[in-house]
Amino acid sequence: MQDSLTIGDLSARSGVAPSALRYYERLGLIRADRTGGNQRRYARAELRRVAFIRISQQVGVSLDEIREALESLPERRTPSPADWARLSASWRGRLDEKIRLLTKLRDDLDGCIGCGCLSLQRCMLNNPGDNLAKEGPGARLLLPPASPEGE
Repeated sequence: MQDSLTIGDLSARSGVAPSALRYYERLGLIRADRTGGNQRRYARAELRRVAFIRISQQVGVSLDEIREALESLPERRTPSPADWARLSASWRGRLDEKIRLLTKLRDDLDGCIGCGCLSLQRCMLNNPGDNLAKEGPGARLLLPPASPEGE
């Protein structure tokens, strides 16, 4: 355990509060060994996992999805570039769709929120009488069509 990090070290290096690190550990996202005095010690490789968790959360990936992805990585060895590439490839479609939606939001709603629209006929948020409710929740004119259950 010589080259390991305390929870304070991991917190300082990752920018994540110790309480969040303990929560990540409870969820199985990261793991720690214990000293004889029951103190947590993290392998340095956990820094990479914490960075992955943070950036994944920032782009809207749930902790359940993050846990599933991390479970595909090797348990006790540092993931190789091939391991990370495989994980990345499995998320590529989802991330591409997020980028598409963010680009659409940026381009189509420029000045609209608040409400800069000059035409309610073309407003992407206007839904008189809630006519689009049958298509699903949310901003239906902005979101992709809802997929049937189970797909």
